[in-house]
Amino acid sequence: MKKNTGYYFRLIHRYLGFYLVGVMAVYAFSGTIMIFRRTDTFKKVTEVQTQLEPQLDEYTLGKNLSIKNLKITKTEDEVLYFAEGQYNQTTGEALYLKKELPYVIEKMEKLHKATTESPIYWLNIFFGVSLLFFVVSAFWMFLPQTTVFKKGVYFSLAGLVMTLLILFL
Repeated sequence: MKKNTGYYFRLIHRYLGFYLVGVMAVYAFSGTIMIFRRTDTFKKVTEVQTQLEPQLDEYTLGKNLSIKNLKITKTEDEVLYFAEGQYNQTTGEALYLKKELPYVIEKMEKLHKATTESPIYWLNIFFGVSLLFFVVSAFWMFLPQTTVFKKGVYFSLAGLVMTLLILFL
């Protein structure tokens, strides 16, 4: 029995889907969580007390505390106040609140946002190519003359229109 292209597409689609089930779950979860990345949702807050050099300026203070765009809101005596806490310019003591994602969520988000500087960027490329394969191979899952295939094409067109509306409106 000669096997056609559709057979091989279905075969690869099936086993690649099983193989990538863990990564797809991580991307789905982290992608949903990343919607809230500019909020404090999911973040745990810890109070940090640390000793820095005295007389740091605003920029250096932010850099030392790993606080992006640190802005001094007020100054009283030798104490600088900022949204996350305070810094005593005389003693160098800083007291501030640090907001971080839990360890597992942070790792998932890091995977999701991997760039070419990351040693695992190839996983993102492989995953993206695999998703593209799923898109194409889905059309070989059913014979073109079947009702399921025809309905699938209509649903695909509706999804494409929805995507274009979301992108451009």
